[in-house]
This record gives sequence, structure tokens and C-alpha cells, in this order.
Amino acid sequence: MMKKFIANWGNFPVMESEEKSFSFSEQIKDSLNQTDSIIARGNGRCYGDASLEKYTLSTLKYDKILFFDVEQGIFECQSGITLDKILEVIVPKGWFLPVTPGTKYITVGGAVASDVHGKNHHVDGSFSAHVLEMDVLLSTGETLTCSTNQYPDLFWATCGGMGLTGIITRVKFDLKKIETSYIRQKQIKAENLEEVLRLFDENQHYTYSVAWIDCLKKGKNFGRSILMLGEHAGLQDLDAKQRMEPLKVPSKKQISFPFNLPSFVLNQYTVKAFNFLFYGKNFKKEINNVVSYEPFFYPLDAVLHWNRGYGKKGFLQYQFVLPLESKQGLIEILHRISNAGMGSFLAVLKVFGEQNDLISFPKKGYTLALDFPVRNNLFPFLDELDKIVMQYNGRLYLSKDARMKADVFWKSYENANKFQEIIKKYNPGFRINSIQARRLHITQ
Repeated sequence: MMKKFIANWGNFPVMESEEKSFSFSEQIKDSLNQTDSIIARGNGRCYGDASLEKYTLSTLKYDKILFFDVEQGIFECQSGITLDKILEVIVPKGWFLPVTPGTKYITVGGAVASDVHGKNHHVDGSFSAHVLEMDVLLSTGETLTCSTNQYPDLFWATCGGMGLTGIITRVKFDLKKIETSYIRQKQIKAENLEEVLRLFDENQHYTYSVAWIDCLKKGKNFGRSILMLGEHAGLQDLDAKQRMEPLKVPSKKQISFPFNLPSFVLNQYTVKAFNFLFYGKNFKKEINNVVSYEPFFYPLDAVLHWNRGYGKKGFLQYQFVLPLESKQGLIEILHRISNAGMGSFLAVLKVFGEQNDLISFPKKGYTLALDFPVRNNLFPFLDELDKIVMQYNGRLYLSKDARMKADVFWKSYENANKFQEIIKKYNPGFRINSIQARRLHITQ
């Protein structure tokens, strides 16, 4: 056991924790017996405090591939393996992840616990839609195999349940067939928010779609954006050089952010400058090209420790979803951000399709993710944004949250009571717990 200070990707909050690790599932039972409150933690890529507790159980050594059906595209693995390791194995065989978030450095257990979504939610749903079965080790020491047919209450409370039902140890899921490792990409510049929302609607037949938004621009160019669309490229889409290795896994070319930026560097002027350059990099209204899957799905993974760019105090990622009919709420929130000069370097807009799972974040509508450096006036400002989200029947993503008030969670997650009852059933006494769960009164 090792005591150290830990934080997740936002570097806020930071807390002291005793970390345990395991290579065999039997060791998990020993850890549970030795502690009164513990939470599983993968690679620490959730943004808030969902995997923080006074005792944490690192899954990173529990990372074996158990089975890969190359013909049918079925993959089975231990929960601590990260998506980048999986991609190295499946892509050369003509398969891809069914759903992936914006980083490949998360564990499979984390993908389930956060029920991650990607640029293709409107077509393929979230990660849970592709999980065939999984093993969950309960706080009692018993391991249950669950699926949509076997212990379905445990299955659905574990998908998006922030690790509160038990320790996910094994996951079996299906893959997406691909002909090449490249993406046929289209980028379209939108002059304002109204145009980009219209473009989302006109291009909903694309499998992948996401937009970057300039959240500081006012006037007729309010909400100007770049919409990025994509499909898995076929052999006919590749040039001669690309056809030589159509299923090539991109080489690992990374630079590292060497230190935390001083907080004074992060202000509305630098954000405005960044937004001007980012929007201006596309000289044409529309750009079509074929790119490797890396820059399309994981552009920020090319910079190690990019989170240091937000300074020593860290940052919060604020992600919410609003129903499609609540476009006015999206406009109000962007106006609040622009008027307060609280712009985000990364403002990412996506459209969700239907999803009515027990506790997962997505539901049909618009989702916007924003990064804000931690500063004195941030928390009251986000409380004000919460009120707008609630007014328009939206909710916040638990995997990104580090400060939501309990009443916001209980009012916006319609199945919160049922979720809590299932946790009590499989995690009696809340021996598997987190500081987020207590803050939101889920485990109190």
C-alpha cells in the first residue's frame, strides 16, 4: 500500500489517498477486507472526483486480453487495459472500438463506469450498448457475471454508475468492422450557432460528427464553429502510399507539456487569440481529406500532460446535455459565457441520439463540453449555469463533475432513487465509495 496525493485529469480536487493495486482478482477481496471505504481507479482520466477516496484500488496491473474473436469481432479483457493497447491489437485485424471518447488512455473498466460516448452517439449509442457481459466483484467478495439478461439491475447500474456497484474485473464487448485505419473527414466552417445546428441536422447521416465552438464571439458570428464529420474510409478512398498499409496503426509521435502554465496566462484575451487562430486555420468553407484515426478521434493525445496548460490550480470540465427542443438553453449558456468573458479553449458540441438507460448521462439532445481553469469566481458562475441546465430539463456528466450540488443531481437524474436502491442491494454499507458519491448524497 502506498500513500500519495492523487487527482484526476482536471487536477482538481487533489487529495491524499492510500493506493492498492492487484494482478489477481483474489487480491481485491483482501483490499476490501482491509478497508472500510475504497473505490476502483483506472488511469485517472475522468475529470472530477468520481474515482477519488481515502483508499483507491488501481486496476492498471489487471490488464490482460482474455479472448479476441477475429471473425466475429468480439473482444474480452480484464478491466485495467487501456484503449490504446486494444487498438494496437484490433486495428491490424480490421476492427475498431464501437464507441470511443476523446482519449484512448482510459481503461475499459472506466469506459463502462462512465458509460463513455463519442462522436457517433446518434448512430451507435454509448459504450454500454456494445457490452455483452461483464464480471463485477461486489463488496461482499462475491463475483457476479451480469448482462442485459443476467442480473440486469446490476448491469444497468454499473454502466454509468461511477464504480459504486462493485469492482469491474472483466468486460466482453463487440467491435466495429473496418476496411482501413483511416477516416474520410469533412470540415465545414459555420458562421454562427444557428448555422452549425442546421449543419448537424443536415449531416446526421454521418457516423461521426462533432463541432468546435468559439464561445466568446458576439454579434452575428455568435457561436461560430467548425463542424467535423467522418466515416471509416474504404480502400478506394486511400492514395497509393496509404494502400500499402491500409490497416496501419499510427506511430506514437507525442510531445509533452513540460510544466504547469502560470495562471495569468489563462484569460479571455489568450482564449480569443486561440479561437481566432483555430477558426482561421481552415481557409476554405469546406475541406475534405483522408486522415489517420489518431488526429480525428484523439487530437489531444498527441500532447502528453496537456492538462498542465491550465496551471497548478487545475481546471474543471463542465459538460451538460439539453433536449433538442431546448436550443434556447444552449444559446443562454453561451451568452452567459461570452458576457462573463469566461471562454473555454475547448468548447465541443455534439448531438446525442436516443438513450434511456438507468443512470447514464446521454439523452437525445445537444451536449456541450467546456474547460474552465479553477479561479475564485468560477464556482458561483457554474452554479448559475446549473440553473439554466435545470430550467431546460438537462443534466451534467458525472464523469466530468467535481462540484455539482446534490440537489442538481437528484432533480436531473430521473432514476436516481432506483440507482441508489440497487447500490444498497449490491454494495451494502457503501464499502465501495467515493468523495463524489458522498458529495451527491448517493451513499449517505
